[in-house]
Amino acid sequence: MSQSNTTQLTGSQLTKSQLPASHTTETVLLTQELIRRRSVTPDDSGCQEVMIERLAAIGFTIERLRFGDVDNFWAVRGDSGPTLCFAGHTDVVPTGPEENWQQAPFDATIVEGHIVGRGAADMKGSLAAMVVACERFVALHPNHSGRIAFLITSDEEGIAINGTIKVIQLLEQRNELPEWCLIGEPSSTAKCGDVVKNGRRGSLGCTLTVKGQQGHVAYPHLADNPVHRAAPALAALASEVWDNGNDFFPATSFQISNIKAGTGATNVIPGEMEVIFNFRFSTELTEQQIIQRTETLLDQHGLKYSADWNLSGHPFLTSKGELVTATVESIAEVTGMNTELSTAGGTSDGRFIAPLGVQVIELGPVNESIHKIDENTNIDDLNCLTEIYQTILSKLLA
Repeated sequence: MSQSNTTQLTGSQLTKSQLPASHTTETVLLTQELIRRRSVTPDDSGCQEVMIERLAAIGFTIERLRFGDVDNFWAVRGDSGPTLCFAGHTDVVPTGPEENWQQAPFDATIVEGHIVGRGAADMKGSLAAMVVACERFVALHPNHSGRIAFLITSDEEGIAINGTIKVIQLLEQRNELPEWCLIGEPSSTAKCGDVVKNGRRGSLGCTLTVKGQQGHVAYPHLADNPVHRAAPALAALASEVWDNGNDFFPATSFQISNIKAGTGATNVIPGEMEVIFNFRFSTELTEQQIIQRTETLLDQHGLKYSADWNLSGHPFLTSKGELVTATVESIAEVTGMNTELSTAGGTSDGRFIAPLGVQVIELGPVNESIHKIDENTNIDDLNCLTEIYQTILSKLLA
């Protein structure tokens, strides 16, 4: 979508009757309305109220749940039976330099069949598709079986302590956990529905501080260089085979993201070194096993160190069940594709939901542009996603 050859189709330039029908569906219009609200995490900027108004109009009971500075809501339609919960987030990451965008990041401009804007793919397009799918399903099945629910937060792109995790804890206390949870994360690779995430790797981070003795580079015998001491240990960690993965997960990976040492002077041996690294791990390992093996290796190299560990999420997997079956079948019916089940990628709020016994899958638009300048999503994919969501609803609750 180069700037020089794009055709911009905006409401101010063309009337609605002049636009292709696919560009004026309820899903597209709602996606644009949500993008135009500058909901940089953790600010919801009114997105949830837009969704709440639509859901309340079709019979959902709304419960607004604010924790700290984070807006969340839980909405339910139906009185009993199994629950299909649509989960997602209204917050988006910062835009970066807005002057680098070819289209203003919160204008929701349509260019060459794509909506351009922060959150178009991650994940306001999915939220719009969820709402519209429910509107269509309820119109066809006003007395559907079971319950439909929404768990929406504005704290997914941030520190994620006052969002989904707080709501799901409340639902657990009330014995109100859903049986199935469909998260609208952008799972697709090339075309909507080609990949569904049925699990995620765990994420374990560590800030390692290696102690030494500061001194003059000309007198190394009077100092103790922590960089020199740590280097062999870090090389050993990087070359370690942690596991071989399994049928659903790739092998556990170790990656160093930051190294800091020294005063900035060229003639001073540093007194300490800080290393930040991360493990993305499969169900073959627990975080306790990773910590024990790592610290054993560090001890073998005789390091003086402290390690501050942070578990962002356990690995989770929904290998089979009604939700996976309904999703795979729905994608095949709507698109003709055989979808791929995958656990690749980063973490998601599924890490708070799946460990409680809930079947969780992630299905959303193509993820190629997420968090980038000129984030965008294909209009045809959004309309397709709406149809897939509606078909899943029909299979589980009609």
